Amino acid sequence: MTQVTDILGEPYEAEVIDLADDYEGPVVATLVRRRAPGTSRGAVLHLHGFCDYFFQTEMADYYVDLGFDFYALDLRRHGRSLLPHQTPNFCKDLSEYRPELDAALQRIRQRDGHGTVVVSAHSTGGLVAALWLDTLRSEGRVGADAVVLNSPWLDLQGSVLLRTAGTRAIDQIGLRRPYQVVPRTVSTLYAESLHSDFRGEFEFNLEWKPRESFPVRAGWLRAIRRGHRRLHRGLDVDTPVLVLCSSRSSTPQEWCDDVTCTDVVLDVRQITRWSPALGPHVTIVRVDGAVHDVLASPALVRKQAYAETTRWLSAYVPG
Repeated sequence: MTQVTDILGEPYEAEVIDLADDYEGPVVATLVRRRAPGTSRGAVLHLHGFCDYFFQTEMADYYVDLGFDFYALDLRRHGRSLLPHQTPNFCKDLSEYRPELDAALQRIRQRDGHGTVVVSAHSTGGLVAALWLDTLRSEGRVGADAVVLNSPWLDLQGSVLLRTAGTRAIDQIGLRRPYQVVPRTVSTLYAESLHSDFRGEFEFNLEWKPRESFPVRAGWLRAIRRGHRRLHRGLDVDTPVLVLCSSRSSTPQEWCDDVTCTDVVLDVRQITRWSPALGPHVTIVRVDGAVHDVLASPALVRKQAYAETTRWLSAYVPG
């Protein structure tokens, strides 16, 4: 497929990946690429989270400056890949993303000739990436040479009752009525802390990443909880993994300092508890003052997170 200039403008290129129709009809994914100048030392493939898409040019700048060609995949029904007839961000099983993940990896390794690939992923993307890489390993296929996970979603935040009886209920409802909306309280604080139109410093499309998020549907939550269950049994992402997260979570109901220096989306205690289940070689770095997307934290915190990543990459990725 022909690559065109991405919505971010040059030097970003976008390539639409046509996929087989699914239960909602035609499906595409979008692979964004930015080349490093000169000869690259490898490639980075980035996966976004829920209610998310790739817009983080500072992160791309960071990897390109280290000598990596940078790729980001907007999964089906997300961001650039969301088609008018589709339910935003919806899936019935996380394995639905396998075709575009495989297609992106094939383009990076075979077509573009990268022998070294670092997989980067944020939040829900961290869960998707870990399950995919574990599957590739079980099939004897080469996935990533290193993995950097930014606040991966490894368990359902909330009470024990919600994570047990609630999950069993969702499993049944999600199977029978997958599009049923799951009631929840949604705060706009996190999105407002990021977006430059409010209190943040980043620009992104509020139709693709709305302040109030997208509805959570039972079939999607069922898929997530089944992914959590598989991870909790133990994966074998047979490559070094770096997990970045905040040092603290909070649940503010109105604007306060915690919004800009804690994870207000996930429980970091769950992240640190379950990260060892990813594989045999996991490094956890808790970054003080970080928000949910560690690389969207205040500038000094981001600087620390990038420095930790650089130190880790220098140990495990040649070049």
